[in-house]
Amino acid sequence: MWQFVFGAANLLAIAAWAILIFLPRRPLPMTAVLYLGVGLLCLAYSLGIILLVSGVVDQGLAEGVKAGFSSIEGIRGFFSTDAGVTLGWTHYLAFDLFVGLWIARDADAKSFSRVIQVPVLFLTLIVGPVGLLTWLVLRERSARLHGRAKV
Repeated sequence: MWQFVFGAANLLAIAAWAILIFLPRRPLPMTAVLYLGVGLLCLAYSLGIILLVSGVVDQGLAEGVKAGFSSIEGIRGFFSTDAGVTLGWTHYLAFDLFVGLWIARDADAKSFSRVIQVPVLFLTLIVGPVGLLTWLVLRERSARLHGRAKV
């Protein structure tokens, strides 16, 4: 089950990123990225975490391993299972895609070309916080150069 969810989440995220990067930024494609991409990934994560926490689905922890969110050992225990890895990955996919969508909309509003946007979006897809930081630096520098230092 977790392998299927993992694969489906990856396919959904890649399809949404392809729309975001390659298609014109019209309302329908952007709505699809938001609701069919980000929204479905959030839904999959939410359902998975509810099923695990409620005990409906066995987390699959090895004997003596405890999972939790308040210590490194607990996080390690959570991510030591297929369920934990799948849910953690889905969490990353949803948030990175949301950040990519925000970057694309913000870059379009600030008239950045796609030549600038594509590498930033690729960085966000591959190493989310690096892409976000890159975008924040670029937009701040542009705002200062053009006298528009607004958020």
